Amino acid sequence: MPSQRLIHTAAQLTTNPRTLTPMPKARRVLMVRPTHFNVDTPINPHMRKADGSLHTLDRARALTQWEALKRAYESLGFAPTVLEGGEGLPDMVFCANQCLPTLTRTGVPRALLSNMADTIRHREVPLVASALAREGYETQPLGERTPKTLFEGMGDCLWLPGRRFLLGGFGSRTAATMYERVAEAAEADVAVFELTNPRFYHLDTCLAILDDSTALACPDAFSSAGWALLNAIFPRVIETSLEEADSPRFACNAHCPDEKHVLIHPGSTRTETQLRSAGFVPVPVDTEEFIKSGGSVFCMKLMFF
Repeated sequence: MPSQRLIHTAAQLTTNPRTLTPMPKARRVLMVRPTHFNVDTPINPHMRKADGSLHTLDRARALTQWEALKRAYESLGFAPTVLEGGEGLPDMVFCANQCLPTLTRTGVPRALLSNMADTIRHREVPLVASALAREGYETQPLGERTPKTLFEGMGDCLWLPGRRFLLGGFGSRTAATMYERVAEAAEADVAVFELTNPRFYHLDTCLAILDDSTALACPDAFSSAGWALLNAIFPRVIETSLEEADSPRFACNAHCPDEKHVLIHPGSTRTETQLRSAGFVPVPVDTEEFIKSGGSVFCMKLMFF
């Protein structure tokens, strides 16, 4: 059994996460150029229109939007490391999913490799692993890929900024039992959340951690126990409506890289107002072409140390 704890309920959260062992914040950004991006194989509910047909993708516009997101990170002082997309890998642009970057307690950078649910997407993992290896990372598989060992990296597993503490989601993409392995490998306690709404297939589609005390989240995605646990972890939870959290807005798939500016797809008026009231600065970045495939800002980058 791992020495770290898995926390499933608010009652089990006996320690304030902000008092746990400090850990450097991830300040580097990896992005994958959407060279081969496409919407041709439906693997989540957002890839189809109301009539059941697949969305039509404007690839030139997608590239323009990707470049605008890259410039947005640069304007905030984060110069992304860019990896070319792999041929035949239409979803590799969503590079939050292929691993969980971590630091050992002795400061060694390590990437815990994903076991992706989709076979084609699983082929992305070694390409991202090789990119991180070039950046000095050790790479660590989490066991043989089976239906019981699925894990999708930072799509479902998120660091509390500055602390050795993780929030992990499970449902259609990540198996709940994987968090024992993740906790041991990452040397961190993990708060575990069941994703109860199939529209929110990853934790990053319904939860954005803005700083160590503030989260943006949609209550419709969580069980009652999970929502109570989230509110026990964060002194301030900004609630996003289902209308704004779901496609085509994807408000909770936003990203706050500096605990101040929130990169977010435009159109979530109420959420943006709430963010401003809480002292954050919304930075609208159009990701419409990528939302057709079920991802927005957070999905389109990987933060690493």
